[in-house]
Amino acid sequence: MINLKLDKEKYIEHIKDKNQILNMRRLMDKIEIVLNKNSIQTTDFLDPYERRLSRSILNKFIDIKYEEIGGIDEAERKIIIIYPPYIQIEDINNYIIALSIEINNRNLSHRDFLGGILNLGINRSKVGDILIHEEYTQVIVKREIVDYILVNLTKIGKHKVKVKEISLNSLKKAEVEYLIRKDTISSLRLDVLISSALNLSRNISQRLITSGRVKVNWEPIDKISKSIKEGDIISVKGYGRFILSSIGGTSKKGKINVQLKLLK
Repeated sequence: MINLKLDKEKYIEHIKDKNQILNMRRLMDKIEIVLNKNSIQTTDFLDPYERRLSRSILNKFIDIKYEEIGGIDEAERKIIIIYPPYIQIEDINNYIIALSIEINNRNLSHRDFLGGILNLGINRSKVGDILIHEEYTQVIVKREIVDYILVNLTKIGKHKVKVKEISLNSLKKAEVEYLIRKDTISSLRLDVLISSALNLSRNISQRLITSGRVKVNWEPIDKISKSIKEGDIISVKGYGRFILSSIGGTSKKGKINVQLKLLK
């Protein structure tokens, strides 16, 4: 059997984000295995930006197929399954597992649940979406870590929890709560919007951007003058995330009316 060696640098030369080069090389390794061994390969969980970069590579190959799954259609984090086109994947969801976490405290946040899981020594890339509901929380994870979580996840912070495996069909979209903020701003520049949403000075907003703590639609952005569009999601490390949910008209003084949705 001929062992095909791909020119990996050729396929990733368009990736300008240096922090993603290693991820894309790992993706190329998986593509190479699929082509050479006619096997099925899966990535870990990827955010929308990472999947967009992955598709820019995967779509260059006509001899493979791929699917993105995350438990629910609206999932933010999904894995990519890569396989030869003649293979029928009977149960494409077999590579991820859903867990239910029952806990008496209803005031715990996404950060609390994620922290409790990662404190077990689990890599973030093995964990998908965390769906918080009133009576329980649902978590999607890679199959290989399920048994470890079932045995070892007994507490979230100081609170005891009960963890059990559930059907992917029982997953429910989380109801995300937002604070609505309306404002008039001078422009749709990234630094201006961060200042408005988070009530920060322009200098602080600019420092956050240039220090690599800001993402727009999950893509790291260090350009303070980047123009933001309606529907864009901005996340600021240490501060949370918000959405530019709507852009209205302009005032007599030339200010732009905007509505921002801040994740609680």
